[in-house]
Amino acid sequence: QVQLVESGGGLVQAGGSLRLSCAASGRTFDNYAMAWFRQSPGKERQFVAAIAWNGRGEMYLDSVKGRFTIAVDNDKSMAALQMNNLRPEDTAVYLCALRRGMGPGTFSAAYDYWGQGTQVTVSS
Repeated sequence: QVQLVESGGGLVQAGGSLRLSCAASGRTFDNYAMAWFRQSPGKERQFVAAIAWNGRGEMYLDSVKGRFTIAVDNDKSMAALQMNNLRPEDTAVYLCALRRGMGPGTFSAAYDYWGQGTQVTVSS
């Protein structure tokens, strides 16, 4: 089993920045991808960003391109999401996910392990 624990969420004004972290523990894999999704009340889970274990294959939701950056540290079993120029519409619970044995993807059903999420609130 794999455990994922997110941290770094909080309340920030529009235009501000936050850095989310995801610490993975438990079983390890030679090939995996990590991703961030977000979910707001009454809305479907939305893909935000993904990356392969070796730092390649970055993928982003169009609305966060140029503002968010995903990174992975394979040695430390951690992933991060740097979020700059935040907007009120970025408000959501952000969840970290891991997909074993495959490259990055945008579909939540393709991911095998999930964290509990961390709340990000952007005020206008």
